[in-house]
Amino acid sequence: MITLVIILVGLIQVLFNLVQLVFAGVALHERPPLSSTSVLWQRYSELAPPIALIAPAYNEELTIIASVDALLALHYPDFEVVVINDGSKDATLQRLIDHYRLVPVQRYHDQALESKPLRGLYAADDVPRLLVIDKVNGGKADAMNAGINLARSPLVCVIDADTLLEPDALIRVVRPFVDDPVRTIAVGGTIRIANGCHVDGGRVIRAGLPRNLLALVQVVEYLRAFLMARLGLSRMGTLMIISGAFGVFRRGAVLDVGGFSHNTVGEDMELVVKLHRHMREQKRPYRIAYIPEPVSWTEAPESLKILGNQRARWQRGALETFRKHFDMFLNPKYGRIGFVGFGQILIVDVLGPLVEVAGYALVPPLWLLGLISFDYLLAFVALVFTFGVFVSVASLVLEEVQLRRLPRARDLALLTLVAVFENFGYRQLNNFWRLRGWWQFARKKQGWGTMTRKGFQRS
Repeated sequence: MITLVIILVGLIQVLFNLVQLVFAGVALHERPPLSSTSVLWQRYSELAPPIALIAPAYNEELTIIASVDALLALHYPDFEVVVINDGSKDATLQRLIDHYRLVPVQRYHDQALESKPLRGLYAADDVPRLLVIDKVNGGKADAMNAGINLARSPLVCVIDADTLLEPDALIRVVRPFVDDPVRTIAVGGTIRIANGCHVDGGRVIRAGLPRNLLALVQVVEYLRAFLMARLGLSRMGTLMIISGAFGVFRRGAVLDVGGFSHNTVGEDMELVVKLHRHMREQKRPYRIAYIPEPVSWTEAPESLKILGNQRARWQRGALETFRKHFDMFLNPKYGRIGFVGFGQILIVDVLGPLVEVAGYALVPPLWLLGLISFDYLLAFVALVFTFGVFVSVASLVLEEVQLRRLPRARDLALLTLVAVFENFGYRQLNNFWRLRGWWQFARKKQGWGTMTRKGFQRS
């Protein structure tokens, strides 16, 4: 019976991936990339609504100036940058004050969303787009709520403080809000790995691949997660997460659902689920979308310990969201979100790591005991691993078609090799990390843990 469950869940995962891949291809065919920034500017600059960039920062002194420089240099008609120092214990706030010559200021705002007390607001006349909030530490969700409270724009773009947006990222990500202003309430963009890239003035001036093997594998992971999974789910109308590292939301919709929740480490996923719930219950037409052309860059972990903690935390966040909104699962009231969206979370996030690790532990002994046919076992394993390789390589093809951020053919060849070999060792290790997240969830562990950064490589 256990063997049948393992095989069934594995085959359903393969089917889910195949469907996502097909829909991703359909989305690219229906909406081919618009490569020219000048064409985008001509079409959208006069119609683009103001955007407030919300950047929470906790102990980000190594990357904070490069990140804020990149935000201030974005090519967009009307935007403000709101940096929230969430009670950092390092010199994050002082570096901002010294570099931009900030002084204390006052700004009226409503406490629409719950957040910890503010300790001060800082700005400078010669940097009018920048506002820095200093507040008592309350976590990432709390910091984002504080930033949204003080934002003055109808759209808010939530990012991580270590994120580097490409100069045209905002004018690209705002397209759905301009094309479909009534229905669009949230849009996500692509996250890429900055390790191995050359950064200058807060911008990635030359894309490259990391030398660290763990970071290199994550390049393939991110391409698969965004250009296959999220693009496909977006086309299906069942996108369940917009990354907290880069997403744009209609501020009014975020206020309607109470902002980011404090009692989860998966606040980005949980916000999107709350938006789905609210709009479905209100029976209002809406759109939550992912588009691949807007690109942001982030630093990936390069040690097993930090990466393992990150993946366990992601797993815990998915489980917390699934538990909190379990009443939506298979509920006709929520349409495809209840069936397809939550079905995908159940198979991939809830059951996936449990079943895969159980398979690693149980299938070989069962075969040795003669309870499983060797030919049957070999065929199943070959199917799962071959399709895993196929999905990863297909994601690289989508990257070349859609983004083309790696101009050298040898880089794509190297990523193709990584896409093959990640299925033999790294995939299994990742599932054990996710199983640890399951254990932490069962023990009701809270908190983010630490994320040590090296800082961006400069040319």
